[in-house]
Formats: sequence, C-alpha cells, structure tokens
Amino acid sequence: MTHLIVIGGGITGVTSAYSLARQGHRVTLVEKHRYAGMETSHANGGQLSASNAEVWTHPSTLIKGLKWMLKADAPLLVNPKPSWHKLSWFAEFMANIPKYRDNTVATARLAVAAREHLFSWAETEGIDFDLKRQGILHIYRDRAGFEHAGEVSKLLDEGGLPRRAVTPEEMRTIEPTLQGDYFGGYFTESDSTGDIHKFTHGLSLACERLGVKLLTGQSVTHVKSDDHTAQVTLANGEVLSADAVVVSAGVHSRALGAQLGDRLNVYPVKGYSITVMLNDEQSQAAAPHVSLLDDETKLVTSRLGADRFRVAGTAEFNGFNLDIRADRIRPLVDWVNRCFPGVSTRRVEPWAGLRPMMPSMLPRVGAGRRANVFYNTGHGHLGWTLSAITAHQLGQHVAQWQAQQQPARVLFTSPVAP
Repeated sequence: MTHLIVIGGGITGVTSAYSLARQGHRVTLVEKHRYAGMETSHANGGQLSASNAEVWTHPSTLIKGLKWMLKADAPLLVNPKPSWHKLSWFAEFMANIPKYRDNTVATARLAVAAREHLFSWAETEGIDFDLKRQGILHIYRDRAGFEHAGEVSKLLDEGGLPRRAVTPEEMRTIEPTLQGDYFGGYFTESDSTGDIHKFTHGLSLACERLGVKLLTGQSVTHVKSDDHTAQVTLANGEVLSADAVVVSAGVHSRALGAQLGDRLNVYPVKGYSITVMLNDEQSQAAAPHVSLLDDETKLVTSRLGADRFRVAGTAEFNGFNLDIRADRIRPLVDWVNRCFPGVSTRRVEPWAGLRPMMPSMLPRVGAGRRANVFYNTGHGHLGWTLSAITAHQLGQHVAQWQAQQQPARVLFTSPVAP
C-alpha cells in the first residue's frame, strides 16, 4: 500500500486526503492548527460558484487597480511597497492576459466537473454544511458591467455552464429582499452555497473513518525527497517518511515547493468577510436566501442557515498580512445596510484570509520535479468551487506515477531466470 503525506488541512488538503484514501492509499494529513479548515477555508464567501470562473487576467483589472491604489476602501488594494515576490507575480499576471479567454473557459469546465464529486462526497458521508442549491444572482448597476457580463457568459457557456440574463423586475422576483436600482443581472440556477468550514471539518472526520491519520497542531518546517522516499520534518523535530508527498499548503506552498526544487509563484491575496448574525425575526426575514455577486463592489453573499448571513470580497496585495482593518470591513457593513436595510448589523463577526493565487488564476495540480512529489494548490478565489475536481485529478496523477513505478519493482523482486 502506497503511503502519502498530505501537507495542509484546508479544503484542498482535506479533499486530497479523502480522494487518495478512497483510492486505497495510506494517507497521513499534517495540519498546523488543532482542526481542519481554520485558515482560508474558515469563513470565505460560501459560494460554490462556477459562474465566478472568469479569471482576473483582463486588461480592465490593471486599469481598476491603478485607479484604486490609493483608495483605502477600494475592492482591489495593492500595497505600493515593492518586493521581488510581488513584482514577479504581477509580471507573470500580465503575461497571462492573452490567455484570459482560454483560462476562463478552462476554469468553468473544472468548476462544473467539481460539482458531481463534491455533492456525492457530502451525501455519502452525511455532511451537513448549510447547503443551499438556489443559484447565484450576479447584479449590475450600469450598462457597461452588464454588457461585459454578456461576453463572459459566452465563455462560461463554452465551458459547459449556462446562465441567463434577467431584468431588474426578474431580479426582484428571484430575490425579493434586494433593495436598490440595477441595470440588470445574470442568474445561474445551477450554482449553490454553503459553509466551507463545516464541509471541510465534516470531510476531515470522514477521512479519519477511511483510515487517514490526522496530525493536527503540527507545523512543517522542512520537506525533501530523493525520488523514492519523501521526508517531512515537523516543528517538534519528528521526521515523517512516506512513499510520496502532496503539498496542499495554500499560501505556504511556495516556500515548501522551493525546498523540493519547484517554483510555485503563489501570492497571498487577502480577502475579508463578515458574518452578520441574524438574531431577530425581522433580520431573518430581510436577509436574502439567494446568493449574490455584486460586480461593482466585488462582494459575494451566502445565507448560512436561518441565522447567519455571510458577505465577503475585496482583494488586498499586502504580503502575509492578516490584520483585520476597519477601513476594509466598513464597506462590507455599509453594503449590507444599503442593500438590505431591514437586516440588523449590530452583531457582525469580521474575518480575513489569504487566498493562494497563481498569476494564471489556474491551480497547480500534478507532479513536481521529483518523481514522488505532487501539488494541489494555488486555487485563488475558487478554492472550494474547484477543490473536488482537483483532488480527483491529483488521484489520477498519483495513479500514473504508481503505474510507472510498478515495472521497476517487478524487475527488482523477480528471480533471475536460469
């Protein structure tokens, strides 16, 4: 039985461990926190959104970024202090602009394919994660945004995702609680929402039932491989050995990849969220049930059960900084007050997380330079949406590696014919 060590207990690490265990592998999952899903997989926007598959490598992103650079509450904020990591990332980001169309279509295909695996796993394991399969409504306040969405819809359709344009009147029928004036919207009925932390935790328990060894509260300081054996050194000095290693460590994957001789230009792009506690009947009635994406403010929403309303968004390029800034949280609260005035924002829980983002906006899935090193990381703003399909793909890469190893093992163990 092949033994693999998976580094990282976020959504990609847990789905990786689960997929590999289902294939019959012996798996050890190493996570630095006490529980799975405690960093970027803790309080994101909650969307399983194939309709948000448009990659950011569009010329308009650069224009908006320059316009917003000195605006503290802007949806996109870049700390102007230079670093080699940041400069190299943006250089590669710009180099990927010509691939905007192809990468958007590819991401949509991945997101659609992921659904089958994720929903099947949740049903098989009995995971309750506040799933709502009521679609996602993209809202636009002006003609330019709505027309751009029409072009994006053509790419999504090419990737296998249909969505339809809706009038302001239809938008109010879809989500009656939404207030404000809008030019129009696009509705994706097949999208859904849920609580990523609940899902990740529930799947981690399923991993244990499948025999996965969870080492929580353990930080990885070093990893190495000689193509045949992988060794992972923990902060307490313990050294774990296995046949192969999988790096699914989110924003920390870049440093671990460098130790293994691989370049992963993952940048930590900070996002913020608020969880509005719906503690009274009026707020529960005034909060939306259908998930929203506001294109102008770049905010997304999800209704988590009866008494929680999640609003998330913004992108901040500021290194490994997890400070929760009041001037970045305030626009999220103001947005709720403006669009859903009947919802009380008296009790709001702020949160910040670091998205592991590649310059191409596509995740890194597959083998590294060493034969027994694999990656499943760099999912950016669609980590949960894509996690099930990339975990499935990871399993295919591992199976290919096993098949390549088998002939050599047979020759080594077979007796020499006389």
